[in-house]
Amino acid sequence: MTMQNEKYQADIIIIGGGLAGIAAASDLLEIGKKVLILERGQPIDFGGLAKESFGGIMMVGTPQQKKSAIKDTPELALADWLRYAEFDENDILPRKWAHTYVHTSKEVIYDWLTQRAVKFMPVVNWPERGMQQRGNSVPRWHITWGTGHALMENVVGYLNAQAKRGNLRIHFGHCVNAFTQTNGSVVGCSGVLEEGGTPFAAKAEIVIVAAGGICGGNLKKVREHWFSDWGEPPKVLLNGAHRFADGLLHDRVQSLGGKITHLDKQWHYAAGIHHPTRENHGLSLVPPRSALWLNANGKRIGPPPLQGYTDTRYLVEQICKQPGKFSWQVLNWKIAIKELAVSGSEYMEAFRYKKKLRMILDILLGNKRLVKRLMNESQDFVVADSVAGLVSKMNDLETEHKVDIAQIQAEIQRYDDEIARGPEVFEDEQLKRLVEFRRYRGDRLRLCNFQKINDEKAMPLIAIREHILSRKSLGGIQTDLQCRVLDKQGEPIPGLLAIGEAAGFGGGGIHGLRSLEGTFLGGCILTGRMAARVIDRGL
Repeated sequence: MTMQNEKYQADIIIIGGGLAGIAAASDLLEIGKKVLILERGQPIDFGGLAKESFGGIMMVGTPQQKKSAIKDTPELALADWLRYAEFDENDILPRKWAHTYVHTSKEVIYDWLTQRAVKFMPVVNWPERGMQQRGNSVPRWHITWGTGHALMENVVGYLNAQAKRGNLRIHFGHCVNAFTQTNGSVVGCSGVLEEGGTPFAAKAEIVIVAAGGICGGNLKKVREHWFSDWGEPPKVLLNGAHRFADGLLHDRVQSLGGKITHLDKQWHYAAGIHHPTRENHGLSLVPPRSALWLNANGKRIGPPPLQGYTDTRYLVEQICKQPGKFSWQVLNWKIAIKELAVSGSEYMEAFRYKKKLRMILDILLGNKRLVKRLMNESQDFVVADSVAGLVSKMNDLETEHKVDIAQIQAEIQRYDDEIARGPEVFEDEQLKRLVEFRRYRGDRLRLCNFQKINDEKAMPLIAIREHILSRKSLGGIQTDLQCRVLDKQGEPIPGLLAIGEAAGFGGGGIHGLRSLEGTFLGGCILTGRMAARVIDRGL
């Protein structure tokens, strides 16, 4: 018996119900378009990876910056972006998208979110300052009050309250696996329902691909496109992206003649630990900056020594040169409760549930609840009251690569001895950067005051085994500034647009080699809104 096809029709089809797709849909409703969102997940998944994120967004010229006397301009931000990206001469469209981002982020991103009652923390954060390559010259990372979970609740709530909400239909559990063309123009798409496999087909004037990147649902594809300078991918690679970000539609766009570019430009995190309940999935730690970062044998990685909040790509690159291509961070209880965090909404409870008093106490006194939870739930945490006991447990956990006790004792002793001599004579690059970090109040609040590792007043000792965690695709479907998908000759494919991570957040690679951090959520909003504006003007 042949299954009856489900058939749909709209003015605009958006494939994917993440932040980019929702941003586009919201603006399209305002101009009177009939919109169909085809989402592969279920209603609980609506909002995509943004809902699981910490909710940090890079923006320029905001009231928060001005109130903190942060002197930022689009010109300074663009200079930082271009230097950090290291674009090559052919990256013309990514450069243009970067220019658009920094010059419009206040209007297109900040104002749009505040209209939806999204609120940001008053202190602007300052990640990705750079190591070998300078990054952010000033703080630009705005943390959403309530994390990405609250951000998406507000954005979706606004969407559902729009006057023309009746013009939007959302179908969940729909996996798009093909495009429909007539006379060279894309006029729809087709696929199957995730449950039951019933075929469906949809028609529209324009189809927008907003289905994410390649770094989540298909680690095989991540490995296939691994950056060649990093050698072979690690044996253990954790998934930190959305499970449906599998590159399926990248392949389908390519089959239409669309250009896919820079898939080897991937933004992975260096401090991933196994998720306690999701198989092959990971949690991304915000690595403590006062911890020692060691390789599989207990040797400090460097010089210069690795340190969180500096240059994420550099961290991953250096760890991939080490035995086993994973690392250990060694610290103690006092450092952990002050500096350890998780990059996401799941574990940052005070932020997510907007518990202001608890958040203040966690910052001032340390987040003991978080550290205890991670120690109890994570297989990658090792705890002991002595260096010898810690090494014994590390070697019990990691059987393929052994930590040398003499090596790790020497590394800890050198570090602790330098702290004892005082900041005035620091020669250690990690400690010198800590001095620099502490000059900014946003960092000083979350840093220990030059804490020794092997300190009996700060016990127990903690070792965290950290794996590379896949996160974002910096490359993707190449688009022009109108979000139109381009073919290999640089000509637009009629009727087909791409936005968000599917399009490398703009142009097939708006970031180049590195992100200034917070440009992922911002890039989704920017490209989604740009697509709606283009449609409003008429393609």
